[in-house]
Amino acid sequence: MTRKLIIATAIASILAGMSAPAMANSIHIQQWGWANSAGGDQNGYRNRVGVYQDGRRNSAVIRQNGRANLAVTGQTGNRNHADILQNGRGNQAGVGQFGNNHSSIVTQDGRGNVAAGVQVGNGCSADVRQAGSGNVSAFVQHCH
Repeated sequence: MTRKLIIATAIASILAGMSAPAMANSIHIQQWGWANSAGGDQNGYRNRVGVYQDGRRNSAVIRQNGRANLAVTGQTGNRNHADILQNGRGNQAGVGQFGNNHSSIVTQDGRGNVAAGVQVGNGCSADVRQAGSGNVSAFVQHCH
């Protein structure tokens, strides 16, 4: 009986160790070149996504559901697009775009969310939607 208990405890410890990192995942994507695309979808809490793209016609789509998530997109080049959707509490979204014809959409649902972005170039567009209480948004544009 004691042997079975020790084996069951060891298996439970291994399974718990394997599931714990799922709550603290991070994704970091860096792309250089032409016509790149990146996307990420995370469920849970305390997840982080960072996307950096340098090139032309890049696109980034990030979806997060949970608490205390962070999504950041940095893009340089022409015709870039960033789309961030976050559900939950304490989420943060940041977008930095430099170049021409950029578009950025940030949608947040929950409490205490923060959305910030910078766009520089021609034909820039931004759409920020926040639901909940205590949300903060700031976008800076310089488009011709």
